Amino acid sequence: MRPRVVIVGGGIAGLATALALRKQAPDAEVLVLEARARAGGNIRTEHTNGYVCEAGPNGFLDNAPATLAFAEDVGLTGSLLPSCDAARHRFIFRGDRLHEVPLSPLAFIRSPLLSLAGKLRLALEPFARHAPSHDESILRFAERHIGREAAEILIGSMVSGIFAGDAAELSLKACFPKMRAMEAEHGSLVRAMIAKRRQRRQGDGVGAPAGRLTSFAGGMESLIRAAATSLGDAVRVNRKACELRPRRHPHGFAGPRLVGARSFTVVSEGRAIEADAVVLAGPASEAADLLRPFEPEAARHLDGISTAPLSVVCVGYDQLALTADRGALDGFGFLVPRGEGPRILGALWESSIYPGRAPVGKALLRVMIGGATDRNAVELDDERLIAIVLDDLRRTMGIRVNPEFVHVFRHRRGIAQYTIGHSARLARAEKRLQNYPGLFLTGNSYRGVSINACIEDAPLVAAQIADHLRRIPALVGDAIAR
Repeated sequence: MRPRVVIVGGGIAGLATALALRKQAPDAEVLVLEARARAGGNIRTEHTNGYVCEAGPNGFLDNAPATLAFAEDVGLTGSLLPSCDAARHRFIFRGDRLHEVPLSPLAFIRSPLLSLAGKLRLALEPFARHAPSHDESILRFAERHIGREAAEILIGSMVSGIFAGDAAELSLKACFPKMRAMEAEHGSLVRAMIAKRRQRRQGDGVGAPAGRLTSFAGGMESLIRAAATSLGDAVRVNRKACELRPRRHPHGFAGPRLVGARSFTVVSEGRAIEADAVVLAGPASEAADLLRPFEPEAARHLDGISTAPLSVVCVGYDQLALTADRGALDGFGFLVPRGEGPRILGALWESSIYPGRAPVGKALLRVMIGGATDRNAVELDDERLIAIVLDDLRRTMGIRVNPEFVHVFRHRRGIAQYTIGHSARLARAEKRLQNYPGLFLTGNSYRGVSINACIEDAPLVAAQIADHLRRIPALVGDAIAR
């Protein structure tokens, strides 16, 4: 009997784990259960009236070998679409105007983005206080190194752009582990950057550029469709996992009771599926619901992983009218620090980032609103939501012409928030799950919210699953002996 692995959740993490298992455990039968009518989770691309609208991430950084290899494995290397050079220019809205984020020390000194006092405080970064022993928020970390003003304007807006989160609540250790490691090794971020620059000159890969934002010619959902096609009928949509039951023998831990018996039962749409291993690859809240009947302690820890709801509003304009009104779009877009007035978190200038994202003669913007500090925005009706967006675009970009196209996406669950204590919560949950050999967690609720992080995690989880499958005969023998 072939070992069977059931993956609950058909987002990028579940699909990547399934494909990694095909390599690491080729004899295993793999099933991916997706509750919705399509795989991909928040990675969704809609082609409407010639516009390419992304509901979720609009790309990935190409400095991640695992993601590039994944794209090659599913036959998409020829469809890779690097962002345009203009995307290197990014802006922050402050003091009722957009300021380009400086790309060099001299440009930073000249920039009005920070006050003179803020710039002088930033110059003291090499003398930053040592890190505390406890888990620290991103904002507190930034304040220690570059001062409150720079922390709130530069880091706070960046965090809202990546996580739609509150930098005062998110954990540095969980969100930016590499930054924490840089501080631990060098004490100062400036010294860390100098050291990395030297290593790069010496040919060391450490300190390589952060990468170029990259998508696919048909949008990010191309990656999902290609992965699902590669897996064939292993992917089952409209198959919500309603119940998970582990088998137990008299000594209390999970494992086969009889030769040939599998370790878990997954109930989906009234059907019972027996499995030797189960991967919970969906949001933490859904994993907690499945675990709660038999492992309430682990469920409690996963319930502590909150999310930030978010709306995405795509707006299309006539290019000539827009250019006459505010000038050409030439950049990545802008972020809005909290307290600057506008309600939106920022906007991406999609047709400036990638070619072909709007019809000829048109321009496409993608505006984010909501997040951890504005949770009610996602519940606004379309009329009110669009009115706020257009008003904020007038305030931030000076756009007075009306759009020709509007499309709204709502993510009521939104983006996982790795708040202070996240790593400890996850460790406690996974320790409880050790009592159930063959039960695993993956997905953007745990070890990274980005596409790159989910794909990088997949072979690691697959290796653990493959090891478990190899050990099944020993588990069966142990159960019989007991």
